[in-house]
Formats: sequence, C-alpha cells, structure tokens
Amino acid sequence: MTEAAAAPLCLPPQSPPEPARVALPAGATDCHCHVFEDEARYPWVAQRSYTPAPAPLAAYLRMCEAVGLARTVQVNASIYGNDNRLTLDVIRALGQHRARGVAGLAADVSAQELETLHEGGMRGVRLSTHVAGYGGTEHLERMAQRLKPFGWHLQVHVAQARELAELEQRLMQVDAPLVFDHLGCTRGGEGVDSPGFQALLRLLTRREDCWVKISSWYRRSSQAAPHEDMRALAQALVQARPERVLFGSNWPHPNLFGDEAVPSDAGLLASFFDWVPEATQRERILVRNPEQLYGFPALAPTPRPTETASS
Repeated sequence: MTEAAAAPLCLPPQSPPEPARVALPAGATDCHCHVFEDEARYPWVAQRSYTPAPAPLAAYLRMCEAVGLARTVQVNASIYGNDNRLTLDVIRALGQHRARGVAGLAADVSAQELETLHEGGMRGVRLSTHVAGYGGTEHLERMAQRLKPFGWHLQVHVAQARELAELEQRLMQVDAPLVFDHLGCTRGGEGVDSPGFQALLRLLTRREDCWVKISSWYRRSSQAAPHEDMRALAQALVQARPERVLFGSNWPHPNLFGDEAVPSDAGLLASFFDWVPEATQRERILVRNPEQLYGFPALAPTPRPTETASS
C-alpha cells in the first residue's frame, strides 16, 4: 500500500451548517481554517497525515454566512505541502480586504517566491511537528531570516504542548513574530500549570510579537461538547494577553475519523462567547487583533448600547 493510500479519510464538516447561536461583531475573523478543492487541480502530497473529505470554498462560505464570520485567514493545509496555489486562489477570489493566508514553505524558499506570496496576501509560514507535509521546528531560525524583509510571522504547530517548554529558549530569541496554534496544543487534562502551557504564557507576556489562537480545542479535550476542561486554558490566555489572542474555527475540522464527533461551528463560537463574556474583549479578539496581525483594513468600532442611548 502506498503512503497516499494509507492516509486515512477524514470526516466531512457539518452540512448544512448550524445557524448562529450568538451575534458576532462586524468584521469577525476566522483566523484558522482550510479548504479542500478538486485533487486533480490541487494535488495532495503523497506523504501526508490524512486524506480530506470534500470541503470546497463554497461550503466554507456557507458556514461563515450561517454563523456571521466576515473575514478569513486561510492556512495552507499540510496535504498541499509547499504548493500554495489553492490558498492564493482563495484569497484572490475573496479579495485581500476579506482574506489573508499562511503558507507552507521549504526552508530555502527564495526571496522572489516570498515576494510573490506577499503580493498574493500571505502573511506567515506554518511549521509543524504534528502533521506531515510541512517542515518542522528545526527550521525556526533559518525561516525567520527568510521572512524578516516581509514582516511575516512563524506559525508554530506542535504535536504536544511540552515541546513548547523544550523550545522555549529558542522561541524567546527567534527573530520573527510568533503565532501558536490551538492554545499551544495543550490538552484539557494537562491544565494551566503544565510545563508547556506555562512556557506559552511566558512567551506571550515577555514577547511583544507573540500571538496564540483559541482554536481546535475540541481535539485537545477529554470531554464531550462544550469541552469544559478547555475553559480554564482559554481564559488564562485571554487574561494574560487579550491583545494577542485570535479565534479560529479550524473548519472543516480535519484529522477527525471514524466515530469521532465533528463539531458545530455555531457551537464553537457559543463556547467562545461563554468563555470570553466581555463584549469588548470578544471584539478585540475577533476583529482588532486580526487587523493588526494580518493587515486587514480597520473597521469602525461596533457601537455599544451606551454609545447610542442618546440617539
């Protein structure tokens, strides 16, 4: 059996998407998602961790419309390796006022290729020790030097949160902004006092250019929805640096198989609202922080009831 044939088939996303349970602020941004189009047009790499179910852009946009997400950061999926054509095509289709991207790249990527990707709306590079297809954290320093002229960030995706503790000294010193996926990939059973999560908190509070995504927590939870064992982790991140926290749906929720539960995106946003009860903090995370990191056009602040009471 070939490597490609051995890669297991993912479950599809929820269809039709569940309608919104909460009202998102204008400009709410999904900072972590993927789409999967026709393999004949966008081939998968042979050595990959999973085989996706169909999840085209049209289906993603239906989900966004259902829940109220207005902008998107497309993360070039690991199954495409260093081929970023699909992500660039999605950004082109939606426009850079609405879409940005994070690339998969070889460590020896040329300045010319980076310039082309930057013009196409890419703003970061993902490194992963968890999924096949990207380079891993062995390329941190080398990639940082490649990215420096463009002001891009390194997006770090680890298999286990303890890796952040092992990498902490390098991560403190690497000369590029950092973005950590999925609450640092900390599991609910590990808790806020675990070495990996504490390293993440130190990085967030000691570096001014470090960010973290509240995303894909359902895969780190040992509990059924609404995954209450993840609440303390999310709230600790918001308490530590609300101006450095992002939200991501992780649609279409790849790497779920068999009888695993595919989450409702409306339910994930409802949990996020429950965990972050202050409207000003939610707007910061959903709108302002993505504007700062990814360069989206700034929107006027959402009016509060107290601001319109006299009108």
